[in-house]
Amino acid sequence: MSLSLHEPTTTVPLVSPGAATALLEAYRPATDRFLATPHRTLLGRGTTTEIPHGSGPLSHRVRDTLQTLRRPDAPAPVVVGSVPFAPDAPAALTVPETVHWAPPLREDPLVALPVPHEEGRPDWRVREVPAPERYGEAVAAAVARMRAGEFDKVVLARTLELTSRREPDLMAMLRRLAQRDPAGYTFAVPSGPGRTLIGASPELLVSRRNGRLTANPLAGSIPRSDDLAEDVRRAVALLESPKDLHEHAVVVAAVREALAPFCRDLDVPERPTLVRTAAMWHLSTTVTGELAAPDTTALELASALHPTPAVCGTPTDVARTVIAESEPFDRGPYTGMVGWQDADGDGEWVVTIRCAEAEGRSLRLFAGAGVVAASTPEAETAETAAKFRTFLHAVGASL
Repeated sequence: MSLSLHEPTTTVPLVSPGAATALLEAYRPATDRFLATPHRTLLGRGTTTEIPHGSGPLSHRVRDTLQTLRRPDAPAPVVVGSVPFAPDAPAALTVPETVHWAPPLREDPLVALPVPHEEGRPDWRVREVPAPERYGEAVAAAVARMRAGEFDKVVLARTLELTSRREPDLMAMLRRLAQRDPAGYTFAVPSGPGRTLIGASPELLVSRRNGRLTANPLAGSIPRSDDLAEDVRRAVALLESPKDLHEHAVVVAAVREALAPFCRDLDVPERPTLVRTAAMWHLSTTVTGELAAPDTTALELASALHPTPAVCGTPTDVARTVIAESEPFDRGPYTGMVGWQDADGDGEWVVTIRCAEAEGRSLRLFAGAGVVAASTPEAETAETAAKFRTFLHAVGASL
């Protein structure tokens, strides 16, 4: 299916069979912004304007920019991009010239078609930062401080630095990520000059549509198994794990506290359910609510939630300090949020995990684990290794 590069309107719906895959195949790094969710597929092309970095809430700057660009005889303009983990770092948000929409990838039968292997795939050199033993030491130090009563939880991450003699094929990489988990959230957006944020997150931070919100916090995880019986055993064990249920409850309580002021009513299930990706089982709670004020935007809700204890810890300020002391790298967009919002305030914002940042001939992969007082260095190191598998599969590399 071909896609015109010079559409005359701002929003172009594609609804024929294979439309979502057409957008996936049409993606080009550097200039395009791609986002696939369980509800829709989006491809933004070109740049009308970028959201400026400045004082005041980011959600207000986005709202004001979109309202300025709104025209009575045209579809509502849309902003697309990513927001970093650090609160004072600039966001990479753009209003594209053209936005193409299609149904979700999970409903597209063509998404299952094999991705051709590019010639001369990169021969990756892999460096772990920090090394597993250093990461384990950081986990042990955090556990000791939690048992002493300093804080309740921290999410500690590590990275893999992949380098090659040639630049990676980001288009093929994106297609493999989408094919591996077509029901998840697959994205590729510019994150800075010469850099691309690419990944496949399982976690919705928050969405807003017609005055209603949905949030889906995930916390508490266990690696999948290729053996069916063992895979089921692990899923049941996760649902019964006191350590993981406590970790999940902390996150859900924080989500409830952050969203309640915006809502006329808020529905929070008492117990979590399970969601699965190709690599992991996760404890999941779907929170829904009706907004009290109709002008509350998706990004305003997302900003109130960010960062949740699922990617930072609790208390938040203490956890940020522990992260800065423990992680020998800048998270950048990792554990921030990626998504879209239109001038009506509707949108979807996803937690930026299971991702990498590409620059030239290098890729930096990220993975983290929630550390609580019952954590062990061995288990959290193994969890991060399992989470790396989503992206390592897409690039043809291994630990």
